[in-house]
Amino acid sequence: MKPFFELRIYQINPGKIDEWVKFIEKTIIPFQVSKGMIINGSFVMDSTDEFSVTNGERLMTTKPKGSTYVWIRKFENEEQKKKLYKAVYESEEWVNNIAPRVAELIDRDSIVIHNLSSTPQSLMA
Repeated sequence: MKPFFELRIYQINPGKIDEWVKFIEKTIIPFQVSKGMIINGSFVMDSTDEFSVTNGERLMTTKPKGSTYVWIRKFENEEQKKKLYKAVYESEEWVNNIAPRVAELIDRDSIVIHNLSSTPQSLMA
């Protein structure tokens, strides 16, 4: 299996986006990188553009977001993903210190994870 990416999408609890970004950038990402994770990007979704066609006219509606967080991680294969998940999510640091804080900041029931394979012309390969 070739390398692949996880596109992870979280809904951040109301009023907590700044706190979440600070926490993930200062605590979660450095911790995960120290365990071997490759983080390709970290983003706050500012808005979503939705397109439709009405009476033959293409329309775009922009919906503000601001409480959606997206990040991308890369794995060499499924075995590496399983190994890194275990190293991160079963560690004492994650279980005792990081996970409780995560639960305060994000809606864990909203987490969506897409596994993606890059196409030949992708800059992320």
